[in-house]
Parts: sequence; structure tokens; C-alpha cells
Amino acid sequence: MTFRSITYHELQITPAMVYRQMGYGGAQPAGDVAEETLEVMRLAAATTRPAFCYTVLRQLPDFRLGRVIAGQLRGAVAYAVFLCTAGDDFALLQRRLADDILRAFIADALGSVIAERTADCMELALQASIDKLGWRRTNRYSPGYCGWHVAQQQQLFALFGPDNPCGIRLTPSALMLPEKSVSGIIGLGPEVNRQPYTCHLCNKYGECKASPVPPPKEGDTK
Repeated sequence: MTFRSITYHELQITPAMVYRQMGYGGAQPAGDVAEETLEVMRLAAATTRPAFCYTVLRQLPDFRLGRVIAGQLRGAVAYAVFLCTAGDDFALLQRRLADDILRAFIADALGSVIAERTADCMELALQASIDKLGWRRTNRYSPGYCGWHVAQQQQLFALFGPDNPCGIRLTPSALMLPEKSVSGIIGLGPEVNRQPYTCHLCNKYGECKASPVPPPKEGDTK
């Protein structure tokens, strides 16, 4: 198993990423919102300690992935199962800001960006570990999307044991705590392809924001 705690600054988050997550697209919000976004980002930078862990398996448990994900993983000879989180300190910051509607909204968006960027960093670390094998990786897929039932979080988390190094807890209803966390699977092997997400095939099509944050370029983080 590989575990890493990283700094907020390694995520290289920009205000534009948070604005997109907030629903502004490529536009910049008015002065007050922009100023408050910078302040929430400053608070997060001072306290947040994201983390990720992953383990590589040659064979998966009895995951019922659904046809979309199973198709995307076709050709994999191994699988990386991962957990990523913005961490408990960020969750505490969210609670501190809960009484301020605007800051709470910004923090919610920022937390989603932090979790996804942490997952991006995890992928870069994973790729570095498989480069020597000449392997490639698929996109990452999470329970709750593309036909993979969220209840299978229980099986996924069981692979990390009761005290997973990321410190993410799972409720009986499969909710991750801290909430700003990401889990899932990535296919590995010399023959797999990293294809565009097939959103039009997903049972959540039209209900989610597809790829709201662009991934970092290879080599952006160590």
C-alpha cells in the first residue's frame, strides 16, 4: 500500500478552478465573491493537509462495476484501488464557516476541488510507480457513478482495513467522512487506454459536473 500526506500548495489550486466548481464557468464573479474566495483559500492553505493512499491488486473482489466501467477497464492486468481526502482539518474549517452562507458555499466548492486535485496527485504518483513496467492507466472511476452502486464502498474500504492511513470513515449508508473525499478504481496494464469519459453512457448523465477541474500536467507535482 502507498500512502502520502501532501500540502495544500502542492495541489496548485487557482481561484478559476474554484469559480468553475461554483458554477461560474470561465467567468470571474463580482468583487465580494472573488475577495471572499481568496480569503477562504487562504484559510484552507493554512490548515489543510490532504492525503491519498492506494493499493494495487492483481484481482478484484466481487465488484459489480456495471458495463460502462467494466468496458473501460478491459485489458487491465492489475487494478489500483484508492482513497483521497481533503482531510479532517478542512472539514473542521467548513464547520467554522458554516454560519456564513457565502463562505460556506465557497468552502464547499473548494473542498470538492481539493479532493479532486488530491486524486490527480495520486494518479501522478501511481503513474510514476508503473512507468518502469511500461504500463498505462485508465481514468479513475468511483462507486456511485456509471452503474457502480455506492453501497460497494463497503467492499472497497475493506481492502484498506479498519484503520486506513487516510483516516476516512465510512458510515453504514456508505457516506465518506470527511465528506470531501474520493474513492475508486483505476485499471493498469500495457494494453489499457485512457479514453475520454463516456458521460453519455452514464446513468448520471446530465446530473453531475463532468471534469470541473482540469488535471495537473504530468510532472507538476513530485
